[in-house]
Amino acid sequence: MAERHKLYEVDPGTGRIKLKRRICPKCGRIMGYYAGSSPRWYCGYCHHVEYVRQT
Repeated sequence: MAERHKLYEVDPGTGRIKLKRRICPKCGRIMGYYAGSSPRWYCGYCHHVEYVRQT
């Protein structure tokens, strides 16, 4: 079952809704975050990957 409510957060002060995840720059869909040995943002639709730099 889809749990789309987990993708957004609501600011109770202003009542604004904000997306927790990134939008894919290639196709405009919501990207997933994968932590681990090489943390990255990944789009499951167009397979675009953005690696997170660690300092």
